[in-house]
Amino acid sequence: MKKISIVCLLLLAFSMSAYSFEKVGVTSFQFLKISPDPTVAAMGGTYASTSRGTESLFGNPAALVNQTGFGTFISQTDYVFDTQHSSVAASWGFGNWAIGVYGMSIDYGSIQVTDIASLGYLDDGTFNPGLTGASLTLGATDMGVGMSQQLTDKFSYGLIGKRVSEDFSVMSTDVIAWDVGVLYDSHFRSVVLGASIRNFGPQVKYITQAYPLPQTLNLGISAQLFGPGSSLLSENPLHAMLLTADLVQPRDYAQQYNIGTEYAFKDMIFVRGGYRINYDTEGLNMGMGFKLKNVALNYSFSAYGENLPGVHRFSLGFINI
Repeated sequence: MKKISIVCLLLLAFSMSAYSFEKVGVTSFQFLKISPDPTVAAMGGTYASTSRGTESLFGNPAALVNQTGFGTFISQTDYVFDTQHSSVAASWGFGNWAIGVYGMSIDYGSIQVTDIASLGYLDDGTFNPGLTGASLTLGATDMGVGMSQQLTDKFSYGLIGKRVSEDFSVMSTDVIAWDVGVLYDSHFRSVVLGASIRNFGPQVKYITQAYPLPQTLNLGISAQLFGPGSSLLSENPLHAMLLTADLVQPRDYAQQYNIGTEYAFKDMIFVRGGYRINYDTEGLNMGMGFKLKNVALNYSFSAYGENLPGVHRFSLGFINI
């Protein structure tokens, strides 16, 4: 009873901290809001109570301790406007502890440099709109190290420290930020509760103006409708259906809601779907995955409305090696 009370107090503290996010405004480092994990994306962005192993370095770090032995995660995201997100992570679980490292690189592409001195007609008669022949390469990075501990058979916590930066060629800026999460497995009909705060840190300064990081609070709940072991409805050794939902409070937007589901056959073939509520462009998400022994392959597609192309994510992972 005492342990449950501690967990409830921690979750309440996370919930009360949401009041600090109520003021909607401009935030920096928007790339930190984009998950590289196809499983999370396919399930509508839910991760507070469903993060898994090495991938939890990009979600709720409290789940990192679920990794047994060594694990890796590699992903590629083809984002809008030809932006490329490449991520890699590795973790090691031992006893009631787990540690992990990760890195994410964002390639915004390049911008051609123009100068008024180059504006005019060339010798062959073609018009030059000011191109100098030079270009600027734009990008961002997110690198961190995390840890997680299983305090009891029901409760775990996790912490990540990271260095995030943006490079615009003519200027660059970086800060140290933190992610923290808790996870509570009720052991009652597979119900799991989770909470995380991501991107906690100082403001980012651009020349004379400073803007806060996209700090985000996620509160989530999940349960297995049916499947192996304890479930909401019935046990089934071959088929499993997971239901999950997150309440999301970002710093730069009104409250949002993510819902998702995952069907699994023999814990080998996975079909996923999800929906994001109260977003400007994001909505329907879907994906699938395959797991054979220690190898996992996942894919997701996220729709971004009528005016933007859909986003594809791919990942390859090695689990519990």
